[in-house]
Parts: sequence; structure tokens; C-alpha cells
Amino acid sequence: MSEKESYPRDRVSFGVIASAAVVVLIVVVGIFVFIGRGDSGSGGDKAATAAGSGADGFATPEVDILGRRVDIPNNPAGQPLPQDPTRQRKPSDADWLTAAPEGTTAPHGWQRVYGASVPFSTSDGPTRIEDGLAVGYSHTPQGAVLAAAQITYRLNARPAHRDLYVRQVRVSAQQIAAYDKALSQDKLPEQQPEKVTRYFVASDAFRVENYADDLAIIQFASRGPVVDGKQLWAALRLVMVWDAGDWRLKPATTNTTQTAYVESLNGWTKW
Repeated sequence: MSEKESYPRDRVSFGVIASAAVVVLIVVVGIFVFIGRGDSGSGGDKAATAAGSGADGFATPEVDILGRRVDIPNNPAGQPLPQDPTRQRKPSDADWLTAAPEGTTAPHGWQRVYGASVPFSTSDGPTRIEDGLAVGYSHTPQGAVLAAAQITYRLNARPAHRDLYVRQVRVSAQQIAAYDKALSQDKLPEQQPEKVTRYFVASDAFRVENYADDLAIIQFASRGPVVDGKQLWAALRLVMVWDAGDWRLKPATTNTTQTAYVESLNGWTKW
């Protein structure tokens, strides 16, 4: 498999998928860069969110921009699924690093939460919604993968959700100060508009590059451009840390890009 840092702009047609390119913005320096500042969420969105908080079950499912099923939880923060911890992988398993969490390919496995498609498993979490946050991931590579997808997409969909940023991202005092300054200057939308969140769709595959009890390096491959008739995927690298009994996102501290294009999903795990 080969990776490409970039392709000439005049040869690339991105079509409708740009999720990985958007998601990477959050992890550059630990604070948010966002799209659609002049069209942030409406009062109606917030009213619907408040009305649905704590609700159970699901509304009629929909399809994402790739034609794939996505379920709509009655609680806008998501609906955790019944868990079977015995289905979690163990370090002695041959597929410890390569197995997909269970349940994500079944109905309710991908749910639209604040406009973004995020994964819910029946084996590795999240186990509950706590103050609007999805928490309770297994201490496994699969738990780290789920947490990475959940936290990153939720942060991009709701940049001004401070509790999410402070509680589920391992941030320094300096990063929190920069975030609070951006909040005070009204630079972060409470809710990204649908014209942005519609691109926050399920990645096609993931890869666990490295795993230890306290840190996991994850990559997601999201469908990207077609170049000279060849499908490419945008590969986004994320770092997760095990902290206080759950996985948290560790943002990048440099301006070095965290994305590259890959030409094949050989060696990746499909959901």
C-alpha cells in the first residue's frame, strides 16, 4: 500500500466526501478551526436537542450521502446498545488489534448524533450517555477505536460544547485557555449546520497502528477523491490515552498534518 501526502489540485475531484479533511481540523493544535461560522446552529436545533434529552429508542432510520443506513436516536446524544463484555477481544486473541467491535454493522450500530454518524457497539461501548457525553469504552483496541470516532466527530459537530472538550480530550491548561478565549470571542459555533455535518459519515475502515494499556494510535480511512479513475481514502491519525478509566483524545501539539491519502485498504479493518 502506498500513501500520498497530496495530489495536484487540477487532477482531483472530491465529489461529496470530505469528512476526514474536515475532522482533521480539530486535532491540529488542540483548539478548533471550523467551517460555516456564519451559519451555525439555529434555535430550533437547540430546542429539539433539549426536548429529546433522556429519550429512548429510535426514529425512522435514514441514509447518509453514500446511501448507507444511519439510525436516528430519539435522544440526540445517542442511544447506547446492550453490552456483552464476553465478546471483547483479549490480548491472547490473534485478532486483538485487527478485530472490529461487534454490533456496528447491525441496525443501530451507526447513529446520527448532532448531525454526525458515530459508532455504537454491543461489545466495547459506549455503555452510557452521561451529561450528554458518550462514555464507558472497553480497555481494548476496539474501545479506543470507538472512542476516537465518537469524540472526534462530536467535537467537530459541536465545537462550543466545553464539557465535551474538557472531559473527553486530554488538554493542557494552555489549550483550555486558548479554547475559552475562542469561546469568549464567539468564534466557535454551538452546532455546525447540516451542510457541514452531512459529510461527517462513517469511515470505511480503521487501523490500530500501535497499542498499549495507556495509549493507542488509531487511523481512520474515509472515502476521498477519485484520481485517474482510482479511489483514494483520506487516512486520519488520532492518538487516544487511557485516563481515569476511559479513553480520551490527545490532540496534536504541532501543525504537522495528521492526514495522508491511501490507495488501498489492504491491511485495514472494515467496520
